[in-house]
Amino acid sequence: MAKLIKNGTIVTATDRYQANVLIEDGIIQAIGRGLEEGDAEMIEAEGYLVFPGGVDPHTHLDMPFGGTVTADDFETGTMAAAFGGTTTVIDFCLTQKGVPLRQSIRTWHEKAKGKAVIDYGFHLMIGEMNEEVLAELPRIIVEEGITSLKVFMAYKNVFQADDGTLFRTLLAAKELGALVMVHAENGDVIDYLVRKALAEGNTDPIYHALTRPSEIEGEATGRAAKLAALANNARLYVVHVTCAEAVQQIAEARQMGFDVWGETCPQYLVLDQSSLELPDFEGAKYVWSPPLRERFHQEVLWNALKNGQLQTIGSDQCSFNFRGQKELGRGDFSKIPNGGPSIEDRFTILYSEGVTKGRISLNQFVELVSTRAAKLFGLFPQKGTIAVGSDADLVLFDPLAKRTLSIDTHHMNVDYNPFEGMSVTGEPVSVLSRGEFIVRDKQFVGRPGAGRYLKRGTYAAGSGGLLPGEDAVQL
Repeated sequence: MAKLIKNGTIVTATDRYQANVLIEDGIIQAIGRGLEEGDAEMIEAEGYLVFPGGVDPHTHLDMPFGGTVTADDFETGTMAAAFGGTTTVIDFCLTQKGVPLRQSIRTWHEKAKGKAVIDYGFHLMIGEMNEEVLAELPRIIVEEGITSLKVFMAYKNVFQADDGTLFRTLLAAKELGALVMVHAENGDVIDYLVRKALAEGNTDPIYHALTRPSEIEGEATGRAAKLAALANNARLYVVHVTCAEAVQQIAEARQMGFDVWGETCPQYLVLDQSSLELPDFEGAKYVWSPPLRERFHQEVLWNALKNGQLQTIGSDQCSFNFRGQKELGRGDFSKIPNGGPSIEDRFTILYSEGVTKGRISLNQFVELVSTRAAKLFGLFPQKGTIAVGSDADLVLFDPLAKRTLSIDTHHMNVDYNPFEGMSVTGEPVSVLSRGEFIVRDKQFVGRPGAGRYLKRGTYAAGSGGLLPGEDAVQL
């Protein structure tokens, strides 16, 4: 049945205006003030901002790590995302050395099958680069539509790849029209510092941060940017940027004309290193990699978002329960599973701390939370905007709602909320995916398995969008 969203204020990355939106067959069919459709279901949106659904480019759902598995899978994680205003996620498919890439991709398809309530895609981890991997990549990029490759520069003896692997991945991606993502920390130096700290009896969660200083992130970011430039100006995307040193490296690379992009996450904008010093091992709840930084880095990150030195916000959703999972690191901070729950609060925190406090504009908010990620990852204009012909992924958002973030009200399958007690302004009230309500009046009405896998497009160098004539299509 057709739907007509009436009297809302539409906000995109470039515009803000009042209009009605006509939806049919999951697609936005028309936008205008005088629209009427007699047979359509009328949805009143007066007083609401109507945003394009959020695109979260950085999630880890049902992911094994450190002898355990993330607490949120594709059902609970995407349900929480929907409550938070996100209608598309791109999850990281982990691979193993010596195992065909397609085998890992099949595993991730099985993880999502019958569970995802919103649309989703995959990034593909590259842990080695050889003739077998090179032979697989072209068909994976075209047939699977996986057009982003992830290389870890950290987690020595687990995920870390050497510089040769990173450089060869950049070269291959440049040729194939793909984007390379990096976790930018110097894993060799971290490994030394961790072993030294433990040998000296320093085992508390705060040492997770002290053994991964910001200089190490800055060094790795600059090294990756230089390698990308050397690889014929390959497209590079630096995930979860946390600090001034990394921002500086990205900004300098972009000023020199290199195709480098940067992402940060809500936790780095509002939390700081002091959380890791909480007593009774509570600091373990705040162990992410890279770690939370000293407070002064927050304003650097906000300024970088405002001036375009950083371009996206990912959640880095990677939830582990405090009891039974984070507690694996009691007595040895290096065994605390890295990651935290933020998929549900990404959208609202950026609005509340960014827009309402004057750090970013309303249009910049949409760009950061949805549009730029859709463009970089081959989903625009299917996702990331409100336009005729785009998917009807829409968020009816109450900009005046006041609430408190808490485990008591969140929908993530984890036993704590890192933003517990934080007062925020703004709340998604209703969320539609391809024209169907997933959340209506703050109640879940979606269906596990309704989310579709997204086959994504490749890129023209420097375009930030799809190659001319290409479409990002769904499988």
